[in-house]
Amino acid sequence: MNIGIIIGRIGDIDGVALETEKWIEVLQKLGHKIYIFSGNFKRTIVGKKNETSWRALSFFSPECEWEQNRAFFFPEFEQKELLNHLEDTSNIIASQIFKWVLKKKIDVILTENSTSLPCHLSMGIGIKKFVQNSNISVVSHDHDFYWERGNRYKTPHKKIKEIIGNTFPLILPNVRHAVINTYSMNIFKEKYNINPMIVPNVMDFKKKFADKDLYNQDLLSELGLEKNDIPIFQITRIVRRKGIEVAIDMIHRLQDKRVKLIITGSAIDDSRKGYYKELLIKIKNKKMSNQVIWGHRRILNQRKLGWKGQKNYNLSDAYSNAVSCTYFSSYEGFGNAFVECALAKKPIFVNNYKPVYWADIGSKGFSTVMLEDNILTNNALIEIEKIIHNKKLQKEIGEFNYSIAKKHFSFEVLENKLTKLFKF
Repeated sequence: MNIGIIIGRIGDIDGVALETEKWIEVLQKLGHKIYIFSGNFKRTIVGKKNETSWRALSFFSPECEWEQNRAFFFPEFEQKELLNHLEDTSNIIASQIFKWVLKKKIDVILTENSTSLPCHLSMGIGIKKFVQNSNISVVSHDHDFYWERGNRYKTPHKKIKEIIGNTFPLILPNVRHAVINTYSMNIFKEKYNINPMIVPNVMDFKKKFADKDLYNQDLLSELGLEKNDIPIFQITRIVRRKGIEVAIDMIHRLQDKRVKLIITGSAIDDSRKGYYKELLIKIKNKKMSNQVIWGHRRILNQRKLGWKGQKNYNLSDAYSNAVSCTYFSSYEGFGNAFVECALAKKPIFVNNYKPVYWADIGSKGFSTVMLEDNILTNNALIEIEKIIHNKKLQKEIGEFNYSIAKKHFSFEVLENKLTKLFKF
């Protein structure tokens, strides 16, 4: 089949983009041809002939940013202008999707969070209008929902509330849903009387990952670390729910200047940079500027030579140099970074983020230092200290977690799921 993917951005390091690429690889292996319609391509994914870029679909487009501000961040009493904009813009988007589907002879649409989270209102509405007026089959890959994001998508506008409730997620007869955790599956059953398929986030266990080599052997020194330093990596974006402040507190309480926290993500997704500034203040107050390293300028999606010939590294290179990783999120739809860490055979220190971690990951039997409600207890610190100073223990934990992750979160698991999901 010709499968057309609609996604806000792709080729980036956020969970939705990364998981979409894995679906693409498996779907291609199953014999399907993939086309992508996106607002932003960080790089070519399936060849430029099969990629259609349209800025209006980007989360950083003027249309999207204006909508988000007027609907959520800076809502005004008068909503007529916003509603008119959403009507007009979504009509244009629906029309563009229709043209794209005809031109590329699309058989099935795959929406990647575009119709589950209202982070781009006119795109979600536009997709719904198109689907309502066509007989095309749709698979909606739902990573996140508005009810999981606290106050982020709360609005005083009654009409906007109605639009969100009627559009996100996309509930129509010709739409199948794939969710990434048990909690979302249960919500679907209760709210919509629908049984979606649980498709966990996965990694390719047949590919080399986190191997030390000649290219990445100097990563730590390039970031300013000394030979005897102990690098602990926070391999996530810089957004509040990632709990990076807990990792900083952990490093501080270990009271060992050799222990360094390397944060690989950038603050591009931190709206108005409020959280990032809080982290900077915390680091300054605790006099930890020499123990917290910002790695986003050097650790990117792929290896390449940067400005003045300096080397840039990828996430695999980062994991290869980690003694362990921190993952103190307060909420995740699933937890890509957790599975990556298991694939890299590195110990992980994790928060039991509700309601997903234990139900869908932790209960599989992984060996971790797990916090409850991000409370860094003395016992947890003792365990962490023991692990980061014991290479033999690090290896044992890494091998053990790898075997469990391979069983539950491999490409073979994904292939089995997608074979069923795209059987029309």
